[in-house]
Amino acid sequence: MSNKKPSELIHTCYRIGEIDRSVSFYNALGFEELRRMPIGEEAINVFMGLPGDGPRLELTYNHGVDAYEIGTGYGHIAITTGDLEAMLSRLAALGIEPEKPPYSVREGGSLLCFVRDPDGYRVEIIEKV
Repeated sequence: MSNKKPSELIHTCYRIGEIDRSVSFYNALGFEELRRMPIGEEAINVFMGLPGDGPRLELTYNHGVDAYEIGTGYGHIAITTGDLEAMLSRLAALGIEPEKPPYSVREGGSLLCFVRDPDGYRVEIIEKV
């Protein structure tokens, strides 16, 4: 029997074009900036997390790069909220609108919608029922 811990997913990394606008976007979704870590003269990593969780989202700013191609293989990350309507109201006040109005994928299922961050990455917001 092994005493080693099993593997776990610890974070997702996005490359971003501007630190402050990305941090503001994820703050609006409820994330907190946990730390910034310079990577030599090349980059800065900004670690974001939801309250009570760890640094699950790494935003990497590479000096001199202001845009990236996301590619056709990328999908989205997903977060939950206890009140989707309230979250969408907070986002709307910041000029962030969902791609389409909230919907459910099955009858009686949770409401959900998608928003895009400043670099075009999709974030699914699911209301916990």
